[in-house]
Amino acid sequence: MKILFLGDVMGRAGRRAITENLSGLREAWKLDFVVVNGENATSGIGLSGAHAKTLLDAGVDCLTLGDHAFDQKDMLRFIEQEPRIIRPLNFSKTAPGKGARLFTSKNGRKVLVTQILGQVFMKRPFDDPFSAVEPVLKTHPLGGMAQAVIVDMHCEATSEKMAMGHFCDGRASLVVGTHTHVPTADAMVLPGGTAYLTDAGMCGDYNSVIGMEKTEPMRRFITGMPRDRFTPANGEATLSGVYVETDDRTGRAKRIAMVRNGGLLQAAKP
Repeated sequence: MKILFLGDVMGRAGRRAITENLSGLREAWKLDFVVVNGENATSGIGLSGAHAKTLLDAGVDCLTLGDHAFDQKDMLRFIEQEPRIIRPLNFSKTAPGKGARLFTSKNGRKVLVTQILGQVFMKRPFDDPFSAVEPVLKTHPLGGMAQAVIVDMHCEATSEKMAMGHFCDGRASLVVGTHTHVPTADAMVLPGGTAYLTDAGMCGDYNSVIGMEKTEPMRRFITGMPRDRFTPANGEATLSGVYVETDDRTGRAKRIAMVRNGGLLQAAKP
């Protein structure tokens, strides 16, 4: 399979980059399945139902969320109606929606997508991500029920993301980090055949402070005092993420490549 994972969509600029570019990339790179983290797509905080529909209509096969999963209140209802949206597996036992789901790609291959929240440096306490993902991996063996398994590790600490990559090695096709909005340079295939990247970066305007207009974040760093609300930067966005090719028989990754398309960052493609 040829899989594309794109990092956190940030506001209008990120949505625009997806709607204007994804269909062309799907065709050019012959993509079988596309996963996008959309938890900052609406005003930089959460994802609304309307914006979820915009991204799905643009060619996204699955949207993942994160710690801001339900900051847009209509997502509490919308996620129950839209199976292509995945919320964190360990968010809350009472949260609506699912934290893992088995999808069927357009060519009939089965793809499991799951998302988990880390614990280190996160503002809210979440259940242990390692014990949360273990039963999902056990019940969806790679190369068996699922031709590909994708794990979105949404957290702050690079060490926690790396630990999850090794924990899933040989049992997932891809473990990729999201949340920090900065792409890392460590794309690799681990010894057991799992493609890994510490952070996919964001789909947003990088002439910013992690996607937000620079003035207010800089004022808070310099003075320690807030004055205005954060607002997403709205210049040309970079699509940031990772491309993976897998072996259908084993589900293991054969190749991983960084993706950066448009905007300020240096271009990278498969």
